[in-house]
Amino acid sequence: MGFEPPQRLIRTLGETYGDAAAAEWLGKLPELADQVLDHASLDTERVMAPGGRSSLVVLVRRPDGSPAALKIAPPFARPDLERDALAHWNGWGAVQLLGEAEEGALVLERLHPEVSLRSLPEAKALLEAAGTVRKLWVEPAAEHGFETVTGWTARQAAAMVPYRSEAATAELTAAALAAREELVAASSESMLLHGNFRQGKVLGGDRAPWLAVGPEPLVGERAYDLARLVRDRVEDLVAASSGASAARRRVNKLADSLDLDRERLRGWTLFRAVESGTRALTAGRRQDAELLLEFASWL
Repeated sequence: MGFEPPQRLIRTLGETYGDAAAAEWLGKLPELADQVLDHASLDTERVMAPGGRSSLVVLVRRPDGSPAALKIAPPFARPDLERDALAHWNGWGAVQLLGEAEEGALVLERLHPEVSLRSLPEAKALLEAAGTVRKLWVEPAAEHGFETVTGWTARQAAAMVPYRSEAATAELTAAALAAREELVAASSESMLLHGNFRQGKVLGGDRAPWLAVGPEPLVGERAYDLARLVRDRVEDLVAASSGASAARRRVNKLADSLDLDRERLRGWTLFRAVESGTRALTAGRRQDAELLLEFASWL
């Protein structure tokens, strides 16, 4: 199968895992994809573009002619954790895992990749998102291998520390780090979380109207999982004259609809927005960083 890896995949792997590791894996990807497709007896239809941020997604046909999607991710992106989460949900609120090919590739139920919740009006999208994520919040298996929110965010917090001494980011970074410390000290929930839940991670399906894809599973409190959703369509919020008040109303509305503490959701939303903003600065994506930090300043 001859193809060029989608540009979004190339860019995101480099930013997240380092250019050297990304380049090494991407160089092997065409041969790896051919190998996986051949051994699993899958027929290629097309590569999804822009596709995933940490994996190659190929629309395929299984040996019986039924449609499926093949997801190939580098081992350092931990596709085994995605596999375990999808297996645990077993299609409840999330895409169904149909099987695992070699090299950690996943064979998944075919959804409608061109139709996500971002295609809906905002109010409807948030309503459907809340209904979907509620299904994912279940107790993890007793012997799970998922990382905790506390451990994951500790590493993120360490990477944010240098921005505490830069004038433009000092106040927000200090507030975000303080919020995280308070949140992890008082957290008592240990639910299985999607980890990167947002409107673009919920696709239209045939088995159910909306199903979540692309988990980066963690175990922890539900408010952490909802925090990324709060800032969806951040560019629209920033462009609106009422953006600040709309963002605060969104926090309250989502918290109330899912029976979460408003202040805990606000705190995790602040931390995750500032973390993403400082990470964007590190990667040289200044425009993205400015949007995220302005949003964070409203909270």
